[in-house]
Amino acid sequence: MSTGTHTSPGARGPASYQEGDSHGEGWVIFAGIMIAIAGVMNFIYGIAAIGNSRFFLAEEHYVISSLSTWGWVLLVLGVFELCAALGIWVRAPWARWSGVVLASLNAIAQLLFLPAYPLLALTIFTLDILVVYALVTHGGRRPEGS
Repeated sequence: MSTGTHTSPGARGPASYQEGDSHGEGWVIFAGIMIAIAGVMNFIYGIAAIGNSRFFLAEEHYVISSLSTWGWVLLVLGVFELCAALGIWVRAPWARWSGVVLASLNAIAQLLFLPAYPLLALTIFTLDILVVYALVTHGGRRPEGS
């Protein structure tokens, strides 16, 4: 019987995860954290784009509309992403698919936002793809004891 201290690198105590116990739970927590980070970033950069901040390349041509319009889109997506992140953390039934939809919409928006700030848009796009993966593959599982 283990007392919770590990005597070897491969030893498993009662606090460690056993094979199959909470497989994927880390991915769901990761998805919640990443969608929250993307939500905060979208909120902040949405405000900056609405205010025509010099941070963005405002003279660029956009596929649809203007920098200000994309700022509003990012601001609204950011607020909804923060709500979805909270729902994912408390395992609300609506949060999994809301998170998938919001992360997918945000990924598309980021690709359309590429002219304003390419590196930021590609970074958030990558986070969104990881969120979709985590929620689709592991978001429906319930932790043991729930």
